[in-house]
Amino acid sequence: MKAYKWNINTNVNEDVYIPFSQQLNIHPVLAQLLLQRGIQTPQQRDVFFNPSVYRTHSPFLMKDMGKAIKRILSALDSQENILVYGDYDVDGTTAVACMFSFLSKFSTSIEFYIPDRYTEGYGISSQGIDYAIEKKTHLIIALDCGIKAHSTIEKAQKSGIDVIVCDHHEPGETLPPASAILNPKRYDCSYPFKELSGCGVGFKLIHGIVATKHLNHKEYLYTYLDILAISIASDIVPIVDENRIFMHFGLLKIQRKPHIGVRAMLQSAQIADTRLSVSDVVFKIGPRINAAGRIFSGRKAVELLLSNTYDDAIKLCTHIDSYNNERKSIDARITQEALEMIENDSVSESNNTTVLYKEDWHKGVVGIVASRIIEQHYKPTIILCGEDEMITGSARSVQNFDLYSALEKCEKSLHKFGGHMYAAGMSLEKKKLPEFKKQFEQAVSETITQEQKIPSINIDVEIHSSDIHFSFYDDLVRLGPFGPGNMTPVFILRGVHDSGHTRCVGKDKAHLQLCVSHSDSPNIVLRGIGFNLAQKWKKLSEQTDTFDICFTLQENNFRNQRRLQLDVRDIRKSEVIVSNG
Repeated sequence: MKAYKWNINTNVNEDVYIPFSQQLNIHPVLAQLLLQRGIQTPQQRDVFFNPSVYRTHSPFLMKDMGKAIKRILSALDSQENILVYGDYDVDGTTAVACMFSFLSKFSTSIEFYIPDRYTEGYGISSQGIDYAIEKKTHLIIALDCGIKAHSTIEKAQKSGIDVIVCDHHEPGETLPPASAILNPKRYDCSYPFKELSGCGVGFKLIHGIVATKHLNHKEYLYTYLDILAISIASDIVPIVDENRIFMHFGLLKIQRKPHIGVRAMLQSAQIADTRLSVSDVVFKIGPRINAAGRIFSGRKAVELLLSNTYDDAIKLCTHIDSYNNERKSIDARITQEALEMIENDSVSESNNTTVLYKEDWHKGVVGIVASRIIEQHYKPTIILCGEDEMITGSARSVQNFDLYSALEKCEKSLHKFGGHMYAAGMSLEKKKLPEFKKQFEQAVSETITQEQKIPSINIDVEIHSSDIHFSFYDDLVRLGPFGPGNMTPVFILRGVHDSGHTRCVGKDKAHLQLCVSHSDSPNIVLRGIGFNLAQKWKKLSEQTDTFDICFTLQENNFRNQRRLQLDVRDIRKSEVIVSNG
């Protein structure tokens, strides 16, 4: 049973949030949530609750935007051959689909290229440049990659091919020799928002071209908001500032008038809820797109997003669903093998990191496996594979620990690496693996805090059972879209007891179906589901009659009956909780 630390937010007191709730005429709990999110005035509340595409930043604030637009417009006017190049994951394929679709409205000399995960790897590959040369390409637009592709961009330039980089990953000490580099994270870029997805950077480039050509924004730009929203959700970038606006309108477009390929995925994933959430995109749409690049080819994902007919889209969805099912099977097998390796290693328990390698593991799922290992062994984790002298892997981090900075300290042992705070990819010589494991363990050990070693649940506010009703929930939903930077509010109910109908459910009876009430409101029975909490419940129910629960609120529609449900994150014996506030 995993033990979580409960972090109760106590940064807002009654003297502040009560007058604020009265001023805005909202529930006191909602007032606390708004204040925690930095919303302190009626004007800020208006901006927060009423997102507008007119409040996004000018694309021309991004360094090299003018250069990139000028080169693209020249290529379109001259009908030069343009190759739209992107990574094989969700962010890359969505970026390619948007850019290819947009440029195809003005030229027939457009192609797209997605590198093979296994033969080429991440980024702008030498094989990709060879393809561009063979196709007599004049301009490459690289999306979600390229910021560290010095050698391959130099190869392209020497072959007479200009390259425009649209990336959001951390730059190195020097920038590659591209004709233009759009990346809000480059040190000399004054663009006010640094957390765009790769598709988001491409979207800003489209925005700049649309503005320069005086095109209709609704027809030429906002039509891609559904695809952009999928990239934002799947790439786990903060849903604040522009991303929050894009996600808000992107979710609406997915529900009302999505691209044909997106509509087919909604049907395939059996998403019919009128209130589509970020979680639906992350867990039901994103994995389908990713599965194409993991198991077969990322081109299939782009083709799906570019589908012109629903029949074509459904056929592609059928293939992608089969890839996704195969991915699940491979993922489960490798996760089990990895867990057994940890159990059989007496040293691993005392380490601050987990680094595992097996030559025949599937490269397409090592990132997912790393995340699954962290669920049971809470440490920065790297899963590696490969039969040749050069091996590759994916890394995942724990809450608030900067994985990328740790990898920078191991740079001498790595062939190449890239990523961000919570996720990264790398390649290295197999013979250097022992050295790298030592360096990574040392780098993490020097910087990780004791607090970062313990899985925690951040709890926003205490709530009472009488507060949990649809009027409150409908107002709560307006705080969304929820995701990094604006997480789904987590509540705590103290001193509840079993109403007599709590039971263990599921195939292995591992999950908990709760029916609880509180002595202050005995007639209110709250229902919830707690995944993998059955064992903890059995032990807890033997010790005490009352307990505390922390949870998020969900709407459950079953047979056209609307009901609120608690998505229970954790349970524990009722006690006075000392906040780390």
